[in-house]
Amino acid sequence: MAEEYRKFDASDYMRTDEDLQGLLSAALDEDLGDGVLIRAVLKHVARTHNLSALARETGLNRGNLYQALSSDGNPTLATLLKITRALGLKLRLEPAQTPPKSGQPSKPQNLPAESTPP
Repeated sequence: MAEEYRKFDASDYMRTDEDLQGLLSAALDEDLGDGVLIRAVLKHVARTHNLSALARETGLNRGNLYQALSSDGNPTLATLLKITRALGLKLRLEPAQTPPKSGQPSKPQNLPAESTPP
């Protein structure tokens, strides 16, 4: 008996906002730094919403939206912000939790003190 396979589509499993947030959080944590995983997840999230409405809200046409979120797309920061805001999401930056390279505990950086006039 032959096995049947169908293409995996994450949007088939995104039923709640918590599902979407979990998928996006995992993508941000696991992306290798090239943005491919983040774009793929944003594309799936966008597909769970009305893509035409998303295009209107972002000011992008559907083709540009698909291109920006494609595997070879390279969306600008402005485009990513438009997409995330239209999806009701925030794009945040926070310090990376990476261990020190030398195996020593990390020391706080001493930033230059502001000079005060004499």
